[in-house]
Amino acid sequence: MKPERIGILTGGGDCPGLNAVIRAVVKSASRLGWETLGFHGGFEGLLEPVSYRTLDHREMGALLTAGGTVLGTSNRGRFSAKTGHGQKAEIPRAILDEAKRNFDALGLRGLICVGGDGSLTIAQALYEHGIPVVGVPKTIDNDLEATTVTFGFDSAVACATDALDRLHTTAASHNRVMVLEVMGRYAGWIASHAGIAGGGDIILIPEIPFNYDSVCKKIAEREAMGRLFTLIVVAEGARSQGGDFVSKESVAKDHEMRLGGIGAVVAEEVGKRTGKESRVVVLGHLQRGGGPTTFDRLLCTRFGAKAVQLIQEEKFGTMVALRPPDTVAVPITEAIGRLRTVPPDGDIVRTARALGISFGAD
Repeated sequence: MKPERIGILTGGGDCPGLNAVIRAVVKSASRLGWETLGFHGGFEGLLEPVSYRTLDHREMGALLTAGGTVLGTSNRGRFSAKTGHGQKAEIPRAILDEAKRNFDALGLRGLICVGGDGSLTIAQALYEHGIPVVGVPKTIDNDLEATTVTFGFDSAVACATDALDRLHTTAASHNRVMVLEVMGRYAGWIASHAGIAGGGDIILIPEIPFNYDSVCKKIAEREAMGRLFTLIVVAEGARSQGGDFVSKESVAKDHEMRLGGIGAVVAEEVGKRTGKESRVVVLGHLQRGGGPTTFDRLLCTRFGAKAVQLIQEEKFGTMVALRPPDTVAVPITEAIGRLRTVPPDGDIVRTARALGISFGAD
């Protein structure tokens, strides 16, 4: 008698902790006597030529601390559900039909889809097309609704905070303005958390449009106090008042627009206005690379084990979510189509301002 089978895939951008989720799923499934198939290249692995492999629970040990994903991932391709600045695109019915045929042919009991808003949007479409799906929330931006936190966020903040610690000494040595650009398309969670934890002086986030007069005023105030250097943390999606996103490309047809470059713009403008030497560091994909923090390892393990439990209980069309102190099931529809952003008058912003940190709009 063949064992029960489940599938797992990782979609969207890579992220610390993906392998830890895979490990938890495979180990949990094996204890139920189930076999786990891992699809290669995200959702593309469901299409012809179908690409997958059987995951052996005895080979999962090293994945707990390993960065990236052994299954590979993609945020483009035939399933692309997001274009431009977050617009939703319809997935062709023929693609959904093909995925359903291949899923059924493999005799899978359920499919675990690990990803962010775009990937979970695809997962919901698959569920509505008859595939029993369970979602696991993943994004370093921490911008998914319905869960208190997503895995990968803590690891990204740790990376950005370490960068600020290092920039602090070089900025102080040369009396420079150092601008650190971090990820955060529409949400400034990484910038705000790392900015506070890393001793930043100015934090620029998408939720609070900034103006250069305010930024330069803060630098002047520090100069007057004998603080001849300044650390500025800017999210890639931050915009000046009345300004637009700074992007690496002008048109994006089959994927979301690639943002980036706001750090250089801020450094140049600040240098012109203040006369101070300004430098920019763009962390980029360094935030996505490397192994997960201890917090993320535990969170990924809890998410993976819970996802298998939800398949066992046939609670499909749901996503694992953290609602401290528990992991729970919520409808995928509660997590997609609306992003969780930093409240401009929330505790994080109030805490920063209490410390004298400027958001460039004071």
